[in-house]
Amino acid sequence: MMDLTVIWAFIIAFAVFAYVVMDGFDLGIGILFPTFAVGRERDRAMNSIAPVWDGNETWLVLGGGGLFAAFPLAYAVILPATYPLIIAMLLGLVFRGVAFEFRWRDPAHRAFWDGAFTGGSLVAALAQGMTLGALLQGIEVEGRAYAGSWFDWLTPYTLLTGLGTVAGYALLGSTWLIWKLDGDEQAHARKLAVRSAAATIVLMGAVSLYNITLNPEYASHWLAAPQIYWVAPVPIVTAIIAISMLRAITRDRNSKPFWLAIALFFLGMAGLGVTIFPYVVPPGVTIWDAAAPESSQIFMLVGVAITMPLIIAYTIWAYWVFRGKVADEGYH
Repeated sequence: MMDLTVIWAFIIAFAVFAYVVMDGFDLGIGILFPTFAVGRERDRAMNSIAPVWDGNETWLVLGGGGLFAAFPLAYAVILPATYPLIIAMLLGLVFRGVAFEFRWRDPAHRAFWDGAFTGGSLVAALAQGMTLGALLQGIEVEGRAYAGSWFDWLTPYTLLTGLGTVAGYALLGSTWLIWKLDGDEQAHARKLAVRSAAATIVLMGAVSLYNITLNPEYASHWLAAPQIYWVAPVPIVTAIIAISMLRAITRDRNSKPFWLAIALFFLGMAGLGVTIFPYVVPPGVTIWDAAAPESSQIFMLVGVAITMPLIIAYTIWAYWVFRGKVADEGYH
């Protein structure tokens, strides 16, 4: 029989990955926004994400809603453990969205809204990365409830994962702009992509090494036999993808750097999956401990089987309609 709990774990993992990639590149553009020249360069960067940025956040709703519905115990533990980060992330996303619209409709205060766009993007990205770090480092649970303090999430490790997420989103944003822009703006995006790629690779390696020392069970997932024979290709392929991405950035490729950046993120998330599985709340709550009743999982699976293909189809159609290079005029 199929294990519905594992199926739901993969559904949520897919939704999180889709969100990280698709909202990651527009958050990355916000993070890099102060480096763009005021005027045409900033406007073209904004126009490159204008048709798709709000639809990208659909996957955040699916991931969060799926966690609540399929793994209610995990939801009930993770949120109290990371409330400050979740609140900061949501406020950042709100400021980012408001600034996106108001910078066009309130030209007299455009500098303020540009700052809000950058600040909201940076706060949201940092909070997302630190939330991941807080989960990986372990959450104290007693009697099926969070038993830690308000600031257990604030550690050197979570700061490292937060910075890694900011760098990774900047990489996605810069490679997206390489694809969507041309001329001097594209050349500037290539320079930003090289720096973002270097920072992402270094921080990804640092987080990976830190994970091994963080928890003996994490180390056994990577270093103990026979698991090591199955997982050894992950860092090797990651290194190959990273080198290929850097070559594509510097060799005047258009879309290839972005797709390789996505591949790098996929391998990074696959590595995190190897590290944490089968726990949904380390170090003691597995996906089966936190799962909803089987009847609830079946009921929700029917809904997801209908809605997820529609979301994917809409997303593909939106990106197809707005394919190609960005013009000076946007939908605003």
